[in-house]
Order: sequence, then C-alpha cells, then structure tokens
Amino acid sequence: MPTIWVIGDSTVEDNQPPFRGWGWALPEYVREGVRVRNIALSGRSSRSFREEGLFEPAEKEMKAGDLLLIQFGHNDEKEDERHTDPESTYPEHLWRYCAEALERGAQPVLLTSVERRFFTADGGLLYTHGEYPAAVRKLAEEKHVPLCDLQKASRKLYLSLGPEKTAELFVRLAPGEHPDFPDGHDDKTHFNAAGARAVAGLVVTELKKIPVCAPYLK
Repeated sequence: MPTIWVIGDSTVEDNQPPFRGWGWALPEYVREGVRVRNIALSGRSSRSFREEGLFEPAEKEMKAGDLLLIQFGHNDEKEDERHTDPESTYPEHLWRYCAEALERGAQPVLLTSVERRFFTADGGLLYTHGEYPAAVRKLAEEKHVPLCDLQKASRKLYLSLGPEKTAELFVRLAPGEHPDFPDGHDDKTHFNAAGARAVAGLVVTELKKIPVCAPYLK
C-alpha cells in the first residue's frame, strides 16, 4: 500500500480539537488504497524534528512508491535552539529529508509554509515568513524536487475571503469557552477543522498539478 508521509509543525499535525493541522484532513482527499501517515508535531523545526528522533518512523518504514510531504518554517524562524538559517541550515535540513526519501525510492515534495492571518488595516495581508519560503522555492528548483507553494496558495485564499471570513478558518474562542483559554483566544496561526480542510484542499489542488503526485489523490 503506498503511503503519503507528512512531516512538519502544528499547522500540519493532527492535533487536538479545537486545533487541527491540514495533515489531519488530508486522508479525505486521497484515493482508496493510499494511506496517510501524518507524523508532524507541534513546535518543531526542520532541525528539532530530526534531533528529537521524530523522523525515525519514516526512516524505518518509508519505501519505494511513497510520497514525503515536507513543510517546515514556522519554528525555524524562532530565535532559540530550533532556529535554522534560511540561507544555509534550513535548506540543508530540508534537502536531507528529500535525499533520504529518494534513497528509498520515495518521492519528496517541498512545501512553503502556510501563511499566518495578519491583515493590515486596508485589507492587505502581511508576509510573516521572511526569507524562508524563498529558500524552499530555490531548493526545489536547484534540486529538481516538486514544489507545493502553500504560502502563495493560502495568501490567495485569505485575500479572496477577506479578514472576517478568513478568521472563520482559525481557532477563535470566547472567554470561558475552553478551559485552556479562560480569557478567550484569537489565533492567527492555527486552524480549526474547517480551516484544516480548506488548507488541505489547497495542498491537494497543488499536488494534482505534479504528475508524480496526482495518482495518489481523488
């Protein structure tokens, strides 16, 4: 059975309600006989995901005919032990995942980070990932790895919806609605179930444009 492996951070992982990453919704879009193994985990960067041994299931089980979807960046940007440099260590870590997939006969796919929800007063949308998406695009071009430009696709979606409709895709909690957030919560990074499905749909639309990926999808 072919497997689509998914690695990344909290915007990707299965997560716990009311939070959902797009990888949680991906199984809804794959063809019968294709399995999704979403091993993404909150708070991880391309560096820390490997350092913590989280890639080991794929290292042990990934095989010829599988796909490996790779989306890191949100936490690579953080100025702590997870940090990577967009001009050096970030693409180095991403390429190592790609190379290990290729060694096993699997197909890696690089994804730019999904955009955050930071609108300006005039309805524009801030770019929040600095040079990291450009680093992914450059690596994909140089190494001839398929690219899913999720930053571009998500920006297009958010701008088409506008600030209020886009907010409906993210976790928003009223005071007292959730015990972990007694004062309420207005998240600009993490999706609810509807948002996860919408972003998974963007991922699938982009993957269908890639000939080696299309056969795995409905």
